[in-house]
Amino acid sequence: MAAQVEPIIRVRGLRTQFGDQVVHQDLDLDVRRGEILGIVGGSGTGKSVLLRTIIGLNRPAAGRIEVFGQDMAKITAAERMAVEQRWGVLFQDGALFSSLTVAQNIEVPMKEHLDMPARLRDEIAALKIAMVGLPPEAGSKYPSELSGGMRKRAGLARSLALDPDLIFLDEPTSGLDPIGAANFDQLIRRLQINLGLTVFMVTHDLDSLHAICDRIAMLAEKRIMVIGSMADMLHHEHPWVHEYFHGPRARAARRKDEEVSG
Repeated sequence: MAAQVEPIIRVRGLRTQFGDQVVHQDLDLDVRRGEILGIVGGSGTGKSVLLRTIIGLNRPAAGRIEVFGQDMAKITAAERMAVEQRWGVLFQDGALFSSLTVAQNIEVPMKEHLDMPARLRDEIAALKIAMVGLPPEAGSKYPSELSGGMRKRAGLARSLALDPDLIFLDEPTSGLDPIGAANFDQLIRRLQINLGLTVFMVTHDLDSLHAICDRIAMLAEKRIMVIGSMADMLHHEHPWVHEYFHGPRARAARRKDEEVSG
């Protein structure tokens, strides 16, 4: 049944390159509606480049990217804006505007895409702040006054400002201590369930893969080498995939997951 779910993102034959350096070649990927998909791979495999290319920050050298059934290379500027209203993005460390308060940061997408009074924007920002587990007083603080974990939550709140169907997360737990990372994982899962989100998550965090990802896509040799459940990863014979999911850190993550579920 799950295999028949229409993809919310469809990538075919993608090639990305910077000068002579080819990052991706003949890359295919489907992201199913309603899933949390973890994108993993070694350093330099282009995990974040893939995310940035899908959302239009990098121009692909070849291939096709469809989001919500729209070919992103062929739509008009107005159609692209309509698509962008349906997704949110959390970059590493939140990527907040340092000169704006948390509430003002959350209101940036509303000002860009929606015509609404300031009072309503303020109310929505306060709601998003509460949704990600920040205290109400965080809204009046500047990013420099927040801890790393709070900045990530503020960035997540901004990604949810327009009630998106799809969110992109770039290394959401990097830099967090184990407890903070586990709490952030559970926040993502809770929001995904309650809001019906599709989540595209670039990560190197094996705990996150075990805890919340429905499927995992492994980037290697410039393409998606394998995609499937954690069980699929554990039984795959490709040497790099096997080492990644059977190494010491992977074994520790599996033990932790078994302790939580047991």
